Amino acid sequence: MNNDIVSELSFFVLLAKLGSLSATARELGITPPAVTKRLMLMEQRLGVRLLNRTTRRVSLTSEGETYLSQAARILGDIRDMEESVSSSRAAPKGLLRVNATLGFGRTTIAPLVSAFARRYPDVEVQLQLTDRAINLVEDAYDLGIRFGELPDTRLGARKILSNRRFLCASPAYLKRRGMPHLPQDLAQHSCILHRQNNDTYSTWKLQKGRKAETVKVHGSLSSNDGDVVLGWALDGHGILLRSEWDAAKYLDSGRLQVVLADYTLPSADLYVYYPSRQQQPARVRAFIDFLAESIPAAANKRHRI
Repeated sequence: MNNDIVSELSFFVLLAKLGSLSATARELGITPPAVTKRLMLMEQRLGVRLLNRTTRRVSLTSEGETYLSQAARILGDIRDMEESVSSSRAAPKGLLRVNATLGFGRTTIAPLVSAFARRYPDVEVQLQLTDRAINLVEDAYDLGIRFGELPDTRLGARKILSNRRFLCASPAYLKRRGMPHLPQDLAQHSCILHRQNNDTYSTWKLQKGRKAETVKVHGSLSSNDGDVVLGWALDGHGILLRSEWDAAKYLDSGRLQVVLADYTLPSADLYVYYPSRQQQPARVRAFIDFLAESIPAAANKRHRI
């Protein structure tokens, strides 16, 4: 396979990921007409249409979807082959593409990337922050960092941090509305709802011993931002489902109190996950180890319960 073919595969994977001729041109440092011409030459050589074009976006044809899937796999195999040969003797270097959620990525992962870059100056890190579901292989990420259940059990994963969830509220709210004693009491309370992805955010699952209960809750305030809903709980607007990572210091200081303390909720453990490969590049192993070293230490500084 010559370099022209590899370059062509990389070009198409990038174009499909960005979904825009102009965005691809900006990424490659060329003009949009040059991107259009390059795509047309590919389609002429293959004898099929790979993309449907509009004035603003492009979308894959069925042939384009097949080409993208195979191109991503081939590029991954080439990268794995080269890294398996060189990683045993090489220091971490090269491009590392990482995806994390917006809030956690901004407040925690971004500072850790800064520290990692100082330790490993030969690694180029691209950090993309999104709350939408991603496909690591098709989107060409090396790592994804997420709280909660893994999005795909076929992926490799390493748990970085155990992270319990609690129901909590401010003392002012509980003084005004009373402390619920049973899960069904939540129906009579204002609950602050955190909307994430397509999760059923208004349904809370609680367990006590072998008994599990699912409660439909409601409230007048909801947001897709974790810091926003936490602020509303601190302001006394209602009961919030939040993780230990976010709420520990407020529970420790007394600004929030645990509600229904005898019940447990599904945990929000922190995972780093990656396309399952036998041989991980040195830069990937180094970054995972760095997270496993740094995040628990950061959690201890947040006054864990």
